[in-house]
Amino acid sequence: MLAALNVAAWSLAARALARRQPVMSVEAYAACRIQLALSAAYVFGCAFRSVLPVYDIPRLCLFDTWVSTVAVGRSVATVAELCFVGQWALLLNAAAQSTGSAVARMVSLVLVPIIATAEICSWYAVLTTSNLGHVAENSLWATSAVLIVGAMLCMVPYYAAPRRRILLGWCLAGLAYVAFMFLVDVPTYWSRHVADLAGNRHYLSVAQGLADVSQRRVVSYRWEDWKSEVVWMTLYFSVGVWFSISLTQPRVSAARTREFASAFQFVHTHVDRGG
Repeated sequence: MLAALNVAAWSLAARALARRQPVMSVEAYAACRIQLALSAAYVFGCAFRSVLPVYDIPRLCLFDTWVSTVAVGRSVATVAELCFVGQWALLLNAAAQSTGSAVARMVSLVLVPIIATAEICSWYAVLTTSNLGHVAENSLWATSAVLIVGAMLCMVPYYAAPRRRILLGWCLAGLAYVAFMFLVDVPTYWSRHVADLAGNRHYLSVAQGLADVSQRRVVSYRWEDWKSEVVWMTLYFSVGVWFSISLTQPRVSAARTREFASAFQFVHTHVDRGG
């Protein structure tokens, strides 16, 4: 049900963008089209994974079919997540060009490499069954969110009141995400890693893991097996998708943003000079 609603929401966003094309500049429309394509990868990827969920390390799934293997699910997730962070990188880069924010420009350049590294850590965890990889992965995701929030806060003074409220709303959501990751998610994976060490768990090699994720799947409908994954999956397949869709819609134009920036600089200069 959630997957269908998310796909419908993306479709409505695509139609809304098409209706606004006549009043948009060619550059703005092209940027929104790229955002729409990246969002499609994330939205449809999440829809696939919510219908065919997989609990990676124990190889749990709901359906005994090859599309429910960890290899397929993790591959879909990798593409989707890189597209999602690509949306944020493009948004921050465009905002940096309009406002001249060096912080936003720097963050826009490092986001994709950070998450690409996180994906490598995730694959390491999935292939070897070591939760330490997930500790590193989710720490990197939380760090990227800290950087995004910092970049948005740096740009708040350059925007008019309506846009400031949106930015601050995004910042609050970002801080909530960071708190969840560092206080709940990362400690959970760390505790699993400690438990594995205490139990002398045998880890797979990367080669063994590649064969394992491609073939082995354990079908389970037991709540006890899935309950630890419910919270993050629910947030991931709902709030995360809604953020992705929201990024597809037109923002304040570059010219308008520069106008706000110029006005801010004018006021700032005259206040410094005593009016």
